[in-house]
Amino acid sequence: MFEREVGAKISAVALALFGLAGNASADEAKFGYSLSITGSSDYIFRGISYTSQAPTINVYNEFTYGIAYLGLWTSTINYGTLGPYEQDIYLGLRPVTGPISWDLAAQYYIYGNRDHGQFGSVFDTSYLEFKVGATASPVKNLMVGTNVFLIPDQGYAATNNLSLEGAVSYDLPQIGEFSPSVSGLIGWSHSGTNKYYPTGYWEGLQQYTYWNAGLKLTVDKYFMDFRYWGTSIDHNDIASDRFVFSAGVNLLP
Repeated sequence: MFEREVGAKISAVALALFGLAGNASADEAKFGYSLSITGSSDYIFRGISYTSQAPTINVYNEFTYGIAYLGLWTSTINYGTLGPYEQDIYLGLRPVTGPISWDLAAQYYIYGNRDHGQFGSVFDTSYLEFKVGATASPVKNLMVGTNVFLIPDQGYAATNNLSLEGAVSYDLPQIGEFSPSVSGLIGWSHSGTNKYYPTGYWEGLQQYTYWNAGLKLTVDKYFMDFRYWGTSIDHNDIASDRFVFSAGVNLLP
């Protein structure tokens, strides 16, 4: 009931914003493309390691036309029977209303599936998620934002799920060639149950919190990120507190 009520409100907001986005001037629309490659000491998804605490490499491609975008994110993965890859597809809009920049998207997570039993298809473990994100800059160099993620019940792939996030980042003064910034995030996830997840979707739990804080250094097209992650899950090593180092390059602007 809780997820349905929140989901209805999110859907109403999203529809209103999609309506505003539809009024964007055709003169503002043009094609764009970006590509980035990142290596990391761990792949953390909402506080949980999806590589069993092992290093990973991922590639992100994004195609844009005006405020619309199509994103393709590919990564190595090793999580339970899922692996050896994850392919995410993002389709969304980024309208701006006054001081607020929005991110409205449908996200589809496709996982390689090592389970060759009853659920042997990759589509048995793949699921759809909806996102409503908003960011604003109340003062110079400071960015605050929030994200709402909603997953409908999809049987074996996922239960119904609501995730809420709040984030903040601040650009520090330039240090030589380096452009540093500090940022942090806190999130909360609440899942329903079904016959496949009788006690909850997240490591057998219905709800938990997660957070991170770190420093990012950018030099031209290259970047490094030093980040510490934590969760309220205390019964599983893959959700334990940890330091994660990432480095990458933006090959195209």
